[in-house]
Amino acid sequence: MKTSSGASTMQGRGQAAAARTQEENLDLFAAVAVQVGLGLKHGQELLMTAPIDALPLARKITEHAYRAGAALVTTLFTDEEATLLRYRFAPDESFDHAAKWLYDGMGAAFKSGSARLAIAGGHPGLLSKEDPERVGRANRAVSQAYRPALELITRHAINWTIVASATPAWAEALFPGETPEAALEKLWNLIFSTTRIDQEDPVSAWRAHDANLQKRAAFLNEKRYAALQYRGPGTDFRLGLADDHLWLGGGTTAGNGIYCIPNMPTEEVFSTPHKDRAEGIVTATKPLSYQGTMIEGIRVRFEKGRIVEARASQGEEVLKKLIDTDDGAGRLGEVALVPHSSPIASSGQVFLHTLFDENAASHIALGQAYSSCLREGDKLTPDELTCRGANTSLIHVDWMIGSEKLDIDGISAAGTAEPLMRQGEWVD
Repeated sequence: MKTSSGASTMQGRGQAAAARTQEENLDLFAAVAVQVGLGLKHGQELLMTAPIDALPLARKITEHAYRAGAALVTTLFTDEEATLLRYRFAPDESFDHAAKWLYDGMGAAFKSGSARLAIAGGHPGLLSKEDPERVGRANRAVSQAYRPALELITRHAINWTIVASATPAWAEALFPGETPEAALEKLWNLIFSTTRIDQEDPVSAWRAHDANLQKRAAFLNEKRYAALQYRGPGTDFRLGLADDHLWLGGGTTAGNGIYCIPNMPTEEVFSTPHKDRAEGIVTATKPLSYQGTMIEGIRVRFEKGRIVEARASQGEEVLKKLIDTDDGAGRLGEVALVPHSSPIASSGQVFLHTLFDENAASHIALGQAYSSCLREGDKLTPDELTCRGANTSLIHVDWMIGSEKLDIDGISAAGTAEPLMRQGEWVD
């Protein structure tokens, strides 16, 4: 890792973790995001996206990116109030449009070597009261426009990471009984604790955690399970794994040779399921916040890899439109295993945000597969990826199915079942 004035400052504060101020924690978080999460290299450009309420964190990240030698930092801000204005006043045909020129530009930036950093933190239920038909159309238009850039991310062609910023709307959704100031402080404290910023030496803590995730992935790669069997309340599900699949966890070396940790926090080891080998019923254990809509009580049934029945206690119409985005949206592109004792689950907080909630529970993802989760997958053609079972779609949406009541078996190629997780915890 490249040292810089930001790095030395970060390590110098390590001995006073309990005494840090909010501003010091924010500065440390930005430094860790740039140096550990992103692995930004001297001379590299950075393309960042963020909600406008995340401006303080975005500015800190910008500072540390330049301290690390960034050639240029370009930030694209989103404004939730402006998003709502579209639903209030835009003509109906507006919802079939997306700024393709913008997403083409993002793809061009990635192809030219730019790193990608996303700051999450929007209102989890922003669009819950809007017309689901319009929400679905708008999401489809964005998915289609973003596809070329998304493929570079799912192939891990570039170094990228996602972090979160506490924002007033998100904090209020999580802590409705608190004052705005107290709610925001509580959320920031949760973010700092689950991303290891509250530890004396966050860099060392992340390196140790990364090594543990790599060790768990290596164990699964040695086992070479052909399938996983899930059993829990409302779930009886068998998921086949893609041919020549690989388990990954923690950081990865991107196609540009830079080591990055794509999600902060991260507690998962993940792989690519076979798009045609999912059978049975799966029930979600946490709500899904998708593009501003809350979807709760998800329960789906798979046959030959495809969802043939989908129900939700809230947001069902949006869920069904999500599944209908394209042919691959009703199939799986990722499977991830997370122990129930993860720091996110141990916090007892449902974050109403996939970045955190997916790291509190084992999960699956509808849509696009990660080619990096196949042996030499980044060298394979789209047809070769399909032949090995990798799914293709405009979307990639994670939702949580793990809990302290979930049991998972690994199924060998010969059909033998081995206990892998019991009551949500690894069997060692």
